[in-house]
Amino acid sequence: MTAATDIGFIEMRISKVVGLAPAEDETYEYVVLDEVSGDRHLLIQIGHAESFSLAASLNGMRWGRPMTYQFMAALLHSIGGRVRQVRLDRLVAGAYAATVEVEGPLGVELVDARSSDALNLVALVDAPVFVAPGVWQDCARRQEADSTEATMMQRALAADSMTIRRLDPPADP
Repeated sequence: MTAATDIGFIEMRISKVVGLAPAEDETYEYVVLDEVSGDRHLLIQIGHAESFSLAASLNGMRWGRPMTYQFMAALLHSIGGRVRQVRLDRLVAGAYAATVEVEGPLGVELVDARSSDALNLVALVDAPVFVAPGVWQDCARRQEADSTEATMMQRALAADSMTIRRLDPPADP
């Protein structure tokens, strides 16, 4: 099988999840990926639920019962499967899409996924992430544009990671 890096894919790792609120009724949440052997960054705007879950996983948060992505990882493991890699490999309707390469009892399968779902799974199973040159170029173009999106992406790069933690229960009176 041809390795992703053999065809120009860039290996990246999840760096942080950032939430920005430039106005009271406006929020932007991004996952930032860092190039493994370089200094480039890929930013992907993701939904609130996905950013919350990813930030919680990156912060080592534990739940009493498995949440969706923990369930997915446990289910895959229970059938003897593993995620070999995730490739952010194309744009679909302006959003980055992923292919999850899964190895299991029936061999290797390629599974289509939203990038935010694939990255949430990667945070739990420690698989490598590769980005296609076209996805990388699209992100670079978006960052360089003169737009609100470019401004928010630059703020996301400079922002601190989102922190998710439990509140201590109130003390008894």
